[in-house]
Amino acid sequence: MSVKTVESVEFAPHSHWVGDGFHVLPLFGQKAFTPSVSPFLMLDYAAPEVFSPREQPPGVGPHPHRGFETVTIVYAGEVEHRDSAGHSGKIGLGDVQWMTAASGILHDEFHSREQSRKGGPVSMVQLWVNLPAKDKMTKPGYQTILAQQIPNIALPDSAGQLRVIAGDFADQRGPARTFTQLGVWDVQLEAGKTAHLPIPNGFRTMLPLLEGELTIGAKTYRQGHVLFFSDHGEALEISAKTKAKFLILCGEPINEPIAHYGPFVMNTQDELRTAVEDFRRGRMGHLAA
Repeated sequence: MSVKTVESVEFAPHSHWVGDGFHVLPLFGQKAFTPSVSPFLMLDYAAPEVFSPREQPPGVGPHPHRGFETVTIVYAGEVEHRDSAGHSGKIGLGDVQWMTAASGILHDEFHSREQSRKGGPVSMVQLWVNLPAKDKMTKPGYQTILAQQIPNIALPDSAGQLRVIAGDFADQRGPARTFTQLGVWDVQLEAGKTAHLPIPNGFRTMLPLLEGELTIGAKTYRQGHVLFFSDHGEALEISAKTKAKFLILCGEPINEPIAHYGPFVMNTQDELRTAVEDFRRGRMGHLAA
């Protein structure tokens, strides 16, 4: 079985605030919204940050999306969501929110009321997943995926754990419903251990390293690096120099044009102009104050 090799590495040195609740690193860097990361679009990582107690929950107020999906994985704290399609939910440690914006949705995201009152650490990632042209204008959807619904697989030789959020691994299928063939795996690898992870030949494959240090081949990579692998090959071989936490993002590329403007991702500039107009005219719904 041939092994995928590291073709390039990104590192995001500068963080920014999203609203007043999420201090994030844009891990895909300049590769975001390019074919290099297809079928994904961008990835923000909010490293653990301690928030003081407050009455008004921090977060991000109502904003629109069209043409893709957002995936939020919580590592610390709690987040509440509501949207113009009538969905709402709260996710905490290990939980995942998979929102399909598709034809258009308004939503907001805040620390939960309880989280805000008590304060404490908050950490999560938000991944944007592209939709093929034929699905961009489908009905919006929402999946709350609780930690206990996610298969948690023990890697051989007590090397660590792998949670299958989407896709397949070791005859286990993740609970997320997806529009294309892709995998989202949440991995912890113990220091001094090596993992052999099968991935289909032809799948675009990325590894965002959230904590620790990994060795692949003769090179060592540290927290904040995102590794981009060759499409050719049927597996990854990864060794942990220290205990490490990372994601594996893989999938069939969507070989279609990407037109991106703020919270809208379509295939053409005309479609983007329509998205902006639809939002301005209230066609993506409304959220109560």
